[in-house]
Amino acid sequence: MPKKILAVEDDKNIADLIRLYMEKEGMECQTAGSGVEGLEKFQSFQPDLVLLDIMLPGMDGWAVCRKIRETSKTPIIMLTAKGELEDKVNGLEMGADDYITKPFETKELLARVHAVLRRTGGEEETAGRRLVFDKPKSLIIDLDSYELVVDGKRVDTPPKELELLFHLASAPNRVFTRNQLLDEVWGFDYFGDSRTVDVHIKRLREKIEDDPANPELLLTVWGVGYKFKVAG
Repeated sequence: MPKKILAVEDDKNIADLIRLYMEKEGMECQTAGSGVEGLEKFQSFQPDLVLLDIMLPGMDGWAVCRKIRETSKTPIIMLTAKGELEDKVNGLEMGADDYITKPFETKELLARVHAVLRRTGGEEETAGRRLVFDKPKSLIIDLDSYELVVDGKRVDTPPKELELLFHLASAPNRVFTRNQLLDEVWGFDYFGDSRTVDVHIKRLREKIEDDPANPELLLTVWGVGYKFKVAG
């Protein structure tokens, strides 16, 4: 059966976007525009996971979270425009399972949803979202936690950069054209040109290469595109 997601979000554009992407992932999604409506739909829809905005008209997200936690352990991911640590701590102490700050990358939100569902037993574990390399450099590329670890140190990496690196590293030594990468990493909702790929590659090299000017991992194949090189 498809997983059921309830998005409690008063911005209709964001709510519709969430519903569109959840349905594209094969999930069933309902939306609610207020805290009170969210609680009503929580009872009638019985979702597997709740995406809960904090700034809601009437009853805010904190109150909705507390109310849900009185009777249910259904996973909750808090959505908010606020990025302060205090808000994050409050949400997690109140029983939220994760927290994401708006504006967010849609693919990052989807990754968080899958990760929370797996962590709480609502989804089967799937392989292939974590890549580990030992040489020529120690790298961990993890799309479940959206983390990049280089030589044992976590390196802050924007979602799209991480997705680009993961995509290249998933097919070592394969050459991708810029247009392929735009299509396969940025997808149908992206409007841009191939220089975007070059900029992201440059930033990634600064994070993972010892000498970004003479890369060993992210190589340019002149006249074609890029590849992630693995010795073997």
